[in-house]
Amino acid sequence: MISTTYPSIFFRYSLVFIIPFISSIGLSYGQASVENSQKTDPIIQEIVAEASRNSELELLAFELLDVVGPRLVGTPGMIQANEWAVQTFKRWGITANNQEFGVWHGWERGISHIDMTYPRNKSIAGTQLAWSPSTHGKAIEAEVISFPELKDSLAFRSWLPQVKGKFVLIAMPQPTGRPDANWKEFATQESYENMKKNRDSLQTAWNNRIKASGLSINSIPAVLEEAGAAGILTSYWSKEFGANKIFGARSQIAPSLDISLEDYGLLYRLATRGYKPKIKVETSSKQIGSVPSYNTIAEIKGSEFPEEYIILSAHLDSWEGGSGATDNGTGTIVMMEVARILKKILPNPKRSILIGLWGSEEQGLNGSRAFVLDNPEMMERAQVVFNLDNGTGRVSTIGGSGFAHAEEFMGRWLHAVPTTITQQIKTNFPGTPSAGGSDHASFVAAGVPAFMLSSLSWGYGQNTWHTNLDTYDKLVFDDLITNVILTAILTYQASEEPGLVNREKSILPVGKDGRKPDWPAIRQPRRSGVGY
Repeated sequence: MISTTYPSIFFRYSLVFIIPFISSIGLSYGQASVENSQKTDPIIQEIVAEASRNSELELLAFELLDVVGPRLVGTPGMIQANEWAVQTFKRWGITANNQEFGVWHGWERGISHIDMTYPRNKSIAGTQLAWSPSTHGKAIEAEVISFPELKDSLAFRSWLPQVKGKFVLIAMPQPTGRPDANWKEFATQESYENMKKNRDSLQTAWNNRIKASGLSINSIPAVLEEAGAAGILTSYWSKEFGANKIFGARSQIAPSLDISLEDYGLLYRLATRGYKPKIKVETSSKQIGSVPSYNTIAEIKGSEFPEEYIILSAHLDSWEGGSGATDNGTGTIVMMEVARILKKILPNPKRSILIGLWGSEEQGLNGSRAFVLDNPEMMERAQVVFNLDNGTGRVSTIGGSGFAHAEEFMGRWLHAVPTTITQQIKTNFPGTPSAGGSDHASFVAAGVPAFMLSSLSWGYGQNTWHTNLDTYDKLVFDDLITNVILTAILTYQASEEPGLVNREKSILPVGKDGRKPDWPAIRQPRRSGVGY
């Protein structure tokens, strides 16, 4: 169903074509001709109209986020997402297929039931970590104990037998469940500063506790399960009300569970004050052997330069605490919507438009790195890559990724976009090349002009990035529509360019250590794996 806010957006954008431009404030690059092209280019007008009036973003978001759900590499959800994307492209008349680039250890989530049974009954808010071992559908009831404060690794080894048959808390309990912004708004300055000092000292003490064991935090679960622990309990608070970051298990036998800040603190206080709390845990996840990993690739064939490519890039996979809405369901549905619109309005672009929905980005850009290495000739003829991957906000920043002439061609393309969109975007040319972080880095390393279209935060880092709250209801469709319009027009402009753009790399600035940095090198992907 189309949101009732869409007509208002269309009205705002239609002003670009209805009302003559009077002012030239903040604009350059031949303002008059740009304004004229925005008003008269029928393709641009049709892109704006189609994106605003007939958007399929809400439908795509519902099908991907609510029906398919999270898309962890190695899970049935990821395979279902690949198949859904191919069928959706085909519904629009766009050729698409799933291209295998590796395999991953398969895992399927089941139920997670966690209850405190002593000293009182209470349902515990928590969930299995990704790839966690299960209780095989049986309920395990056991005491909860905390990782101890001990002198050294010898004392730790002497304590270790006590974990047998128990659930072990291994994360620092947070002294406050209120975000800093909440403290800042309501506390006295003295109280706020005291809270931060207390929290810092507790974190230091906990880090020292882990260090004294002679282990790293990532190696502790394996040691505990070897000693017979019933399960591993963690809590990775995201510093916002109700948000925890949900990553992967480091255990192979004992179930690993992330517990909400509130319930984790409860269990910790009871355990350390001698009340010997008990919880009952039942999980039913499955280990399902080796599972293929795919990139979903779609293509609108070019009419004049079919072997030259504009690549629309977004990763399809996600972590598993929520439904992968802003990381990166938003990037996925925007790029798919751009493809739908261009197929309808520009069915025979001059250059081929390739849409890459990458797999296993979260484990190290594996899908896009594999695609770059498997398609060297395509990399030589790629015009440009546009990548979306950081939330639901409208694009606010575009960097030049270190390409010396990025300002020349990107500036020209951006000025074909309605100023209602571009006036909100800051550019940084030539910028610096990214060695990681998102899939554009895979292409930058191969010398392809690839640009991250960075979005406004909307609380991305703490509220939704890899958290249990990254769900459909966090999407801001008004902003996503602007991103569709921006990306579609940039793609159209890149396709119309007379030739391939200049790929010359800028001279990178000398670092603080006096050394000249190297351009990022192409890195090998992980084509098989277990967990992280």
